Order: sequence, then structure tokens, then C-alpha cells
Amino acid sequence: MAALREAPSAPVRHDWTRAEIEALFDLPFTELLHRAASVHRIHFDPAEVQVSTLLSVKTGGCPEDCAYCPQAQRYHTGVEATKLMSTDEVLEKARAARAAGASRFCMGAAWRSPKDRDIPKVAAMIREVKALGLETCATLGMLRADQAATLREAGLDYYNHNLDTAPEFYGEIIHTREYQDRLDTLEHVRDAGMKTCCGGIVGMGETRAQRAGLLQALANLPAHPDSVPINRLVKVAGTPLAETAELDPFEFVRMIAVARIMMPRSMVRLSAGRETMSDELQALCFAAGANSIFYGEKLLTTANPEAEADLALFRRLGLRPMQVVEEARTVHADIVAPAAGTCAA
Repeated sequence: MAALREAPSAPVRHDWTRAEIEALFDLPFTELLHRAASVHRIHFDPAEVQVSTLLSVKTGGCPEDCAYCPQAQRYHTGVEATKLMSTDEVLEKARAARAAGASRFCMGAAWRSPKDRDIPKVAAMIREVKALGLETCATLGMLRADQAATLREAGLDYYNHNLDTAPEFYGEIIHTREYQDRLDTLEHVRDAGMKTCCGGIVGMGETRAQRAGLLQALANLPAHPDSVPINRLVKVAGTPLAETAELDPFEFVRMIAVARIMMPRSMVRLSAGRETMSDELQALCFAAGANSIFYGEKLLTTANPEAEADLALFRRLGLRPMQVVEEARTVHADIVAPAAGTCAA
């Protein structure tokens, strides 16, 4: 508990123990929110929220068996597989995003991993989007080191790849790839010089201790993810988790708060599941240190609140979209992404 009493300005840590994390989760709710908000104010303006969206460039048909995912081809969810979009189609969306004030554009594809023949196509998209003056982001599944290097050479700035859950619960959710596969991809991305976006999903039937385990795995990575999407399970008919019991909303807020304390300089994102959150629950999440949301069009294959409703909530709470100054021009949103199929980011 001594570590938990340290000043909020304590150095960023990569040696969190499970006992320390569970002690944070066990704090009285108001005390936990106070500690998280104190950490948040050291590194961010608490009145600013990063506004984000993304483009799914290839939807459905994924061979994985992730129990939450409507894009898995083995589940009957009504999601139809599509082919990879053309570069011209992607550029049309990117230009529209730039015109709306976006600074970052992410391309998400429902793949286990891209085939070698896919890499030049995605690299072409990245180069063309980069030429528009936008930062680039992608989520394509697992990457080899050479694939990561090729995408970085094409101009890719960010890569999303989620851990999804704690190592000890992972086998209950996914059988078609190992936890180490995810860690390896993140290592390849870091080694290639790209920034990482990495988080997970809660409400899949895991325990509080297992939620603590997910945050331990994230915070004890060699470098904290630049953004940490916290997804609340979207229960989709046809997936194995369709009938899972709803997570206590206060428990979700605790997840946000503990993530903020453990990874103080990361963007903590409200990702999938926000469309079913009340305004009051979202407000608690912002108070607990969440400072990024996905909004606008559908978040991959699950619904997301409309932009106007989000901006109306911002006005009610006195919040404002985070402004990004890039080469003497001010923009108000960036387009980033969760892992394909997880709606996370």
C-alpha cells in the first residue's frame, strides 16, 4: 500500500504487482476517482477529450474464433465479408476526414494477419493518406517484423493491437492465437519505430482480479501504449458471449480509473460499448481520467453514438474536443482505431 500513497507525480512504472493493482480496485469509489483525477490533471487538461473515428477498409470473414467478435466467419452474426477497399475509396474517406478537421486516419481490416500480397496494397494507402498531411494508423492483426518495417517505411505512425484480457483468462475467449503472438506483434511494432495503441475488453465474464491482470500486462510492457482503449463488451447475437451478464457500470469506471493511475501519460479511450452507456456513466468515466472517445459512424461493426449527441454531452459537461496543433494548423479530431473485430481501440 505504500506505493499507492506516493504522490501522483511518481515516475511512470513498469513493475506493478497484482496485489498493488487489486488494492487500487478495492479502494472506496470516491477515493479511487480522486486519485485518478489527480494523476490525470498532472499530464492532461481535464476539460479536453480527444475525438476519434475510423474506417474499416476490410470487414468480416476473419478466421479467428474470438468469442466476442461479430466479424469471425464461423459465427452467424449478419456481418457480410467485404473485399479490401481500393486506395481511391480510402482516399475519398481520408479527404473527407481532413476537411472535417481530422489529423490522424486509421485503416482497420478484419484479418488474422495480412498476407504478403496485402502489404503493398495497404502500404499504398498509407503513403497516399500520408501525402494528404494526415497521421496514419492501422489495425490489421498480427504482424511479422518485416511487415511492420514495410508499413513504417510507407509512413505508418500508429499500430493498434489489443491484448484483450488477462493472460490467465485469454484461453476462455480465444483459441486461434496465443497471448505471446500479441506480445510479439507489439514488439515488432515498437522495434519498427511506430507508436502503439493497445487495450482490452471488459465484461466478458472475467473477474475483477482478471481485469487487474489485463492492466498489469499493459502497464508492464516495455513502453506504455500511447493509447489504451477500454472496451465494454458489445453483446452480438450469434457470438458465444451474446448472453453474458452485464458488467456493473461502477466496475467499468473503476477500470478506467485504475488504468489512468497505472498509465498516467497514455490516452485512455472509451471505445466499444459506449453507445449503451448513459450520459451519467460517461461523465463518471471522464471524471476518472478517460480523455478520448470514438464517435460518429459505426465503430467497425457495432454502433457508436452520433457525433452531435456527443458534442451536446460535451457542452453539458463543459468539455471540449482536444485540439492538436500540427505545422501551424489547428485540428480538432483524430481518426484512430481498435483492433479489427474488437471495436477497440
